Amino acid sequence: MADRKQSGNPTSPRNPFAAVFRHENLDRTLRANEARLTQGVSPTAISAAWFDWLGLLARSPGKQISLMQQAWLQATRLGFFGWHAMRNEPAPPVVAHDPNDHRFRNGYWDRWPHNVLAESFLAVEQWWTSATCGMRGMQGQHEEQMRFLLQQWLDVFAPTNVPWLNPEIVERTQAEAGHNLVRGAEQWLNDWERLLSGEPPDGTHAFRVGDTIACTPGRVVFRNDLIELIQYAPATETVAAEPILIVPAWIMKYYILDLSPENSLVKYLTERGHTVFIISWKNPGAEDRDTTLDDYRTQGVMAALDAVGAICPGRKVHATGYCLGGTLLAIAAATMGRDEDDRLASVTLLAAQTDFAQAGELMLFVDEAQLAYLEDLMWDQGYLDTQQMAGAFQILRSNDLIWSRIIRQYVLGEHEPMTDLMAWNSDQTRMPYAMHSQYLRALFLENRLSTGRYAVEGHIIALRDIRLPIFAVGTEKDHIAPWRSVYKVNLPTDTDVTFVLTSGGHNAGIVSEPGHPRRHFQMLTRRRNDRYVDPDTWAAMAPHFDGSWWPEWEAWLSSQGSAERTAPPAMGAPDKGYPPLEAAPGTYVHMR
Repeated sequence: MADRKQSGNPTSPRNPFAAVFRHENLDRTLRANEARLTQGVSPTAISAAWFDWLGLLARSPGKQISLMQQAWLQATRLGFFGWHAMRNEPAPPVVAHDPNDHRFRNGYWDRWPHNVLAESFLAVEQWWTSATCGMRGMQGQHEEQMRFLLQQWLDVFAPTNVPWLNPEIVERTQAEAGHNLVRGAEQWLNDWERLLSGEPPDGTHAFRVGDTIACTPGRVVFRNDLIELIQYAPATETVAAEPILIVPAWIMKYYILDLSPENSLVKYLTERGHTVFIISWKNPGAEDRDTTLDDYRTQGVMAALDAVGAICPGRKVHATGYCLGGTLLAIAAATMGRDEDDRLASVTLLAAQTDFAQAGELMLFVDEAQLAYLEDLMWDQGYLDTQQMAGAFQILRSNDLIWSRIIRQYVLGEHEPMTDLMAWNSDQTRMPYAMHSQYLRALFLENRLSTGRYAVEGHIIALRDIRLPIFAVGTEKDHIAPWRSVYKVNLPTDTDVTFVLTSGGHNAGIVSEPGHPRRHFQMLTRRRNDRYVDPDTWAAMAPHFDGSWWPEWEAWLSSQGSAERTAPPAMGAPDKGYPPLEAAPGTYVHMR
């Protein structure tokens, strides 16, 4: 019996497979160290796409001939364009310009010879796009990967990013006798020193959590190993009977929804007579490596709902989820629908996806090879680090978030003033190994939630069991949760869905307070029995509105409640195990 027990232990010296386990750990450790150098991007995934394209192109003489013809035609057009441009005569562009490409929009690029340089680059860019797209027999994901990788490579050599080819940089340097380069070098050294020492970016000291930002009055009324629940103090004599519970993403600090007083969504709601609760997630460390996705549901959403129910007994709750928090809320709401738990009054999803079939450029490298590579990194660390995530998000918008910033700050010598949103963005969080692996596999890679294959506690859940009114918000320039992907909540649900498409990106579109300049949105409600309308048709028919979508959402929340006004609830419920603890923003938000 003793021998049998010993042989069943994978680490036992009598176990013939013990060496295999140790060798596998060695492999994972080596891949984890390699992943640190590549910021978590798998070379296998990249090389597979490259060899797929190169092998097909080598065996496609027709495609090669087509590319040669295109190169000859573009060269001819470029010759005519250059001739007319040199004589200051109008000429049609060599290639059609993308209206969303702002690289060559200022007047510097309208003059010879820089207009010829810009047209030459755009022609080369279009030729390479043709070379990597439309290859018969190439895997769709490989084609998208090649397009993305090619764009990153071309961005490096864009004339706007080469100082001696960019006329704005040349003229600025001449006008300032090179002082802009000196200022830029000083900024670069300062930023590099802060990065090496682990200090936050310059200027963030002006935005202090709990003082100038995240300063709406409230108290922590519940804490466990994963969350702190904050209850905000009332700002009106009476409040709506139904409280609001906000579930932010754990990939970010919660206070993006409670930034400065003038753009705090929490403050906006309390001033309009709502009782607001918000979850503040713990920043996980290596000791939290085994925290699962379902732990986030049970110890996060459900534990918070229990606390809200104790503090506001007998009242249904308006649940709101942002980004990953919205996806988790959808899972929790579907589970509650399955289990006939009727504590919710409505569900709001802010830039949150429930169907990941078209989840944007983040999906480009989500395959088995990439996930195994990322899992080895997290297995070794116990978590996914903040810098490893931030780099991936910046690459999605390299022109806006990387190259334009480098040119503006380090070459033109312009100092970009720090904002509350930028300060929040630098206050990042980690992702525990088990949870993030499950999230990427079950949702991103296998898309189980929208296809009826996602199980909670051993039983499949269905989004159609959410029989509550849904308010969903997508943002026009979202590269993390593209609005057409967010819109897909209309497909699997069997309830009224009010969808809003607002200007801005993933964060700025949500932090869109009344009075914010140049804000606009579209909004339309699909009733439960209405026919489905595809997103592009919806965008063509939905009414347009100027300003912030916040007032419309607040009015919608009020319409989904009982319309009853009551005295504000007490802070916490000490007699039920929810005593008020320290003042907001609590302690978890300060964890580094």
